[in-house]
Formats: sequence, C-alpha cells, structure tokens
Amino acid sequence: MSIDITEAVKAIQDMALMIDPEEDYLTIVAAEEKFAASEAKRKKELEDAHANLKSLAKLLEAARSSSTRPKTVPSAEAHVATLNELDRFKLSLAKSISDAEEQLASREAELTSLKEEARGLEDYDPALDHEKELDGTALRLTIYKGLGFEPLVERDGSVSKMLIRSQSGEIHRVQLTGKKGESECRHLWQLAAS
Repeated sequence: MSIDITEAVKAIQDMALMIDPEEDYLTIVAAEEKFAASEAKRKKELEDAHANLKSLAKLLEAARSSSTRPKTVPSAEAHVATLNELDRFKLSLAKSISDAEEQLASREAELTSLKEEARGLEDYDPALDHEKELDGTALRLTIYKGLGFEPLVERDGSVSKMLIRSQSGEIHRVQLTGKKGESECRHLWQLAAS
C-alpha cells in the first residue's frame, strides 16, 4: 500500500487548518498553570498535614508521658502494699489507743479509790478509834492483873473471889464480902505487898 505523497501533503494541509499553535500553546500554559496550582495546593496540604502530624506527635508524647507513672509515684502493686501496711498500722494504733484508754480508765478508778481512801485517812483519828476499840473494863482488869490482883468471875458475871499474887510469888485466894470498906481494901494490899 503505497500512499501517495500528494495525498499526504493534502492531508497535512487539511490538518494544518485544524492545528492552531497559539491555541495549543495557551492550552499547554493553562495546563501547566493548573499543574503548578495543583502541586502548590498539594504541597501546602502536605506541609499542613506534616505540621498537624508534628503537633499530634507532641500531643501523643505528652499523653504518653502523663499516662506513664512517674518514678516518684509507686507502682499499683506498691501502692496496694502501702495501703495494706497503713491499714495494719491503723488497726495496731487503734488497738494501742483502746489499750491505753482501758489502762487510763483503770488508773482513774484506782485514783478515785485512792482519793477516797486518802479522804477517809484524813478524817480518821487513830486515837479515837483505839479508844473506841478499848473496853474500859478490860483495861482495868489488865491493870489489876499487872498489880497482882486477878478477879475470878462467876458464871453469872459477878466477882466473888480474888486471886492475889504477892511480891514474894505466893498466891492468895480471898473471898470478897461485897462491902467496899477501907479495911477490906487494906487487907488486899497487904496480901499483895507480902
């Protein structure tokens, strides 16, 4: 198949009418401008995305560091152990306080008892109590016995006889007449002095 040169030239000439280099140039310039604008827009978007990525990375790092337990703060296990230890200490302290309160109550009761006893001792007169305790009759009988006179008490409580121990050691038994005369008294003293 051979194409005739003339036909080819004619086809090119027909085509030349359709080809407008100025229009093509303007189209190419417009396309290049569109490409440049599109590239500038894409570059701006890329820079914005990169800046946004940097700020998000900083936020992520800040969130990561704030969510990470600082070295000064104990771990969860150490925190639980510390709480348990504090609870044990609290119970021990409560028991110590309870024991101290019991001891204080005991001491206060003892103090009250001692104050009452001290008040009683301040009001207490031993001579008066001793005097009350002493029976005058028993005291007189002891004095008489020391002097050598020992009355013999009958079942009915009356004294009708007297034992007299003399200074020489002899014991005399004397029947009392019941008269309170001077002669009977003198006779008893003479027996005691013999």
